Amino acid sequence: MNRKKIEKFIDKQKVSFISSIDHENYPNMKAMLKPRKRNGLKEFYFSTNTSSMRTKQYQKNPNASIYFFHKGLIKYVGVMLKGKMEVLTDQETKNMIWTKGDTMYYKKGVTDPDYCVLKFTATSGRYYCNLKTENFILK
Repeated sequence: MNRKKIEKFIDKQKVSFISSIDHENYPNMKAMLKPRKRNGLKEFYFSTNTSSMRTKQYQKNPNASIYFFHKGLIKYVGVMLKGKMEVLTDQETKNMIWTKGDTMYYKKGVTDPDYCVLKFTATSGRYYCNLKTENFILK
């Protein structure tokens, strides 16, 4: 498995899936736009609403996974990463991933109290391609 190849694959995807654990210990999956920022395969940053159900779930239980996939005519590729999700509300982090169009979702701009950042830190992953899977650990 080539990690640079996986990183390029992730960067090409327009949609990602994030999962959280609810109060009954069931996984909850949600489609999201691709991460705003990525540091290798270790750290991923997403924007979301502070008031969202998912944010509350991560605050209670940070265990999470994220998933990226592409289904072509013949080939299916998927990458699942497991780790922890943090809810960040500090202004420096919010500024780091803010884009101009975000005012459509957060009317008060980058300082909107309902705007926060989800930071996912991966510990391990699973890569699927050409009917083969490979597990890997991230240090």
